[in-house]
Amino acid sequence: MASLLRAAATWGLFPWRGYCSGVRQGKLSKDFVEALKAIVGSPHVSTAATVREQHGHDESVHRCQPPDAVVWPQNVEQVSQLAALCYRQGVPIIPFGTGTGLEGGVCAVQGGVCVNLTHMDRILALNPEDFSVVVEPGVTRKALNTHLRDCGLWFPVDPGADASLCGMAATAASGTNAVRYGTTRENILNLEVVLPGGQVLHTAGKGRHFRKSAAGYNLTGLFVGSEGTLGLITAATLRLHPIPEAMVAATCAFPSVQAAVDSTVHILHAAVPVARIEFLDEVMMDACNRHSKLNCPVAPTLFLEFHGSKQALAEQVQQAEKITQDNGASHFLWAKEAEERSQLWAARHNAWYAALALRPGSKGYATDVCVPISRLPEILVQTKEDLKTSGLTGCIVGHVGDGNFHCILMVDPEDAEELRRLKAFVHQLGRRALALHGTCTGEHGIGLGKRQLLQDEVGAVGMETMRQLKATLDPRGLMNPGKVL
Repeated sequence: MASLLRAAATWGLFPWRGYCSGVRQGKLSKDFVEALKAIVGSPHVSTAATVREQHGHDESVHRCQPPDAVVWPQNVEQVSQLAALCYRQGVPIIPFGTGTGLEGGVCAVQGGVCVNLTHMDRILALNPEDFSVVVEPGVTRKALNTHLRDCGLWFPVDPGADASLCGMAATAASGTNAVRYGTTRENILNLEVVLPGGQVLHTAGKGRHFRKSAAGYNLTGLFVGSEGTLGLITAATLRLHPIPEAMVAATCAFPSVQAAVDSTVHILHAAVPVARIEFLDEVMMDACNRHSKLNCPVAPTLFLEFHGSKQALAEQVQQAEKITQDNGASHFLWAKEAEERSQLWAARHNAWYAALALRPGSKGYATDVCVPISRLPEILVQTKEDLKTSGLTGCIVGHVGDGNFHCILMVDPEDAEELRRLKAFVHQLGRRALALHGTCTGEHGIGLGKRQLLQDEVGAVGMETMRQLKATLDPRGLMNPGKVL
C-alpha cells in the first residue's frame, strides 16, 4: 500500500489516459499482445473484432464499447501478472464475468484489456460445519447450489440471472430472497482481490472465514459494490444457509397498486418471516402470463414465499392470507409442490424476457431504486403515473420487501426522442427516490448511467472521500475507468 501511495504522488490523480510507450490509444502493440500471451497462453488471448464486441456490452442500453483485447486467465497468479503488466504500460483493465449487468459496467470506454474470469471456475474450499464456501469468479450461483445440494446447504442470494458469484460481489447484487437472507454484501465473509499493480489482497486475512470481527477497517465491504474500479475479485468466501425443511409459495391479485404495496408493509410490520415478497404490476403480469404460460389475473400482484418447518409455515400462511384479504386481495393461490413453485419463480425470473416480448425488436432498459419501506406506497403509485405520462412502454416489478423495485422499459435505440424521454424518466425516478430518503440504485449499481445521481445521493464530501480511496488504490485510474466516479 505504501508503494501505491508513493505512486499516487508521482502520477497525480487520474491522468486519463494515454497509453505508455509501445501502446497507443485504440490499439495494442504487437509486443504487448505477445506479452499477454506469454502470461496466459496464446489460446487465451483474442483481439478478434467479434470477441471484443461480445465483451464490450452487457444487458443495458449503453452502446457497445469493445476492449482492445480479451484475456482468459486460469488462476490468480496469472491475474496478478496481467494486472502488473497492464499497469506498468498504462493500459486500462476491465473485469468481465457473465455479462449480465444492467448499467454498462463492462463497457471499455477507454479501450484496454478485458479480463474474462470465467475460466477460473473452481470451488476451492467447502466448510459445512462453518457454513462457508470459497469460490473462484467463474462459479455461478446455480452451479454452486447444485454442488451444495447433498450437504443440506445453499447460497440464497438470487438476482434472477445465473450470474457469477464474484460478479455479484462486485455489483453488490441481491434479488428475491434478500428480505429474509440479506444481500450479497451481508453474505460475504472474505475476498481475494488482485489490486491494480498486481498485489494480492485478502480483505479479512488469508484463509479466514469468521462470522464477525472488530479488527481494523472493513476492507471486504469496501470492495463489495466497487464494480471493478478498485481491483479484480479472484475469490470470494461466502456465507451459506441451511436449506429450509419446507417452502410454500403463493400469488394474490389486488384491485390497485396501493393495495398490493400496503399489504407488503403490513406483512412486514406483523413480523411475518416472509422469504420472498415480489410485486408485479398488471402490465408485467400480462407479459408473464403470455411468456411463461401462467393463468394469473391481469392485475397488480404479489408473489410470496415462506421458508421453515411445516408447522411454522401453516401459521405464516394463515397470517399473510388474512392481511392480504384485508387489503382487498383475491385469487389467492398456493403452490406447495416443488414443481409448482419452480414454475412460479421461473416466470418471475424471466420477467425481463417477458417484458421484451411486449414490443418485439425493441431494446430493454431496466432501472432500479430503493426507498424506506414506509415511502414505498407513495413512490410506486407516483412512478406508475409517471410511466403513463411519459408515453414509454414499460412495466414495474420489484423486491418490495426491501423497498426496492425496477422499471423495465422497452425503447427503440434509434429513436432519439424516445431515448430522451427514457433518460428523463430514469433521472426523475432517481431524484424522486432520493427525495424520499432512498437510493438511486438498490442492486444494479452505478456503472455509466447513474454517476450524477450518486453525487446527488452522497454529497460533495462523500464523493471526495470515494475519489481519495480510488486514488490511493488506483492512482493511474486504470481499473474499469469511467465507472461509478
